[in-house]
Amino acid sequence: MNRARQTHDQLEALMVRVEIEIQQNPADKIDIRKSICAGFFYHTAKFSKNGMHKTVCHQQSVLIHPNSCLFDQTPHYVIYFELVLTTKEYMRQVIEIENEWLRETAPHFYKTKCLDDDSKVKKNA
Repeated sequence: MNRARQTHDQLEALMVRVEIEIQQNPADKIDIRKSICAGFFYHTAKFSKNGMHKTVCHQQSVLIHPNSCLFDQTPHYVIYFELVLTTKEYMRQVIEIENEWLRETAPHFYKTKCLDDDSKVKKNA
């Protein structure tokens, strides 16, 4: 439980630093995902036409790890914690994000031209 409290405090401090309004609604997980996006913006992958994700920074082809709850889904943008190389390169600890969150939380790193427009992307239902 102590570890959970430390993680909560870290996320809260990160939200304050990037000026994301802190809300007390535990059902709203978007702000938490935005905080993770702000901290791990460099670990972003985008779904590509070949059915795999490509890391945004290095254009490396990667897959969502089979143990992930997102394994059978095709989120357009994800943030991952680590890459694991077995027979293929897998992303572990993956969350789905929106590409505009990258511009919002890391404008110093992401420019509009390097991220496509989500209005052209078919969203999962």
